[in-house]
Amino acid sequence: MDNDIQEASRQLDATGASLDELLRPGQTDIKQAFNAYSKNVEKMATMEKKFAKHAKQMKKQGINYFEEWKKEGTEYKNPSIQELSDQRRSEVKTIYDKIAENSIGVDESFKTHVSDLKEIQTFLSNDLTQKGITSISPTSDKVVRDGNNLKYEIQKLQTAIQNARTEMAQAGTN
Repeated sequence: MDNDIQEASRQLDATGASLDELLRPGQTDIKQAFNAYSKNVEKMATMEKKFAKHAKQMKKQGINYFEEWKKEGTEYKNPSIQELSDQRRSEVKTIYDKIAENSIGVDESFKTHVSDLKEIQTFLSNDLTQKGITSISPTSDKVVRDGNNLKYEIQKLQTAIQNARTEMAQAGTN
């Protein structure tokens, strides 16, 4: 998932840049700029689907992992060791839960962003004129800003994944 997240972050930049290029005043080859934007929109749509799939898998794996740890942790006869196991599991779970927390926000924002990109694409495919471009520009500017916010949310998710990975590696569970 880490590689896909990094790729999505780069693709957000590429898609935003291609939209900016399409909307740039004085654009001399609107059709070529539109085609480049359309290709980027399709890449974003593919990445959004991959992200949603990964997010569901990570959530499921996390649930399974902590349920298994809890089962194994109930076998201690020594109450001090039991308490340590429960405490450690709780600490690691809190860190891991941040991944799910961030994934939910990213997943929703990602879906909305891709939907907005596609709607701009549809709008422009019907009116790829200077007036059409000018009229969609304020909405497009907002969508590019939303993409930048999504990139920030993705970076927070990457940090949560790295924190969990580090914590679990320290616990000998990587």
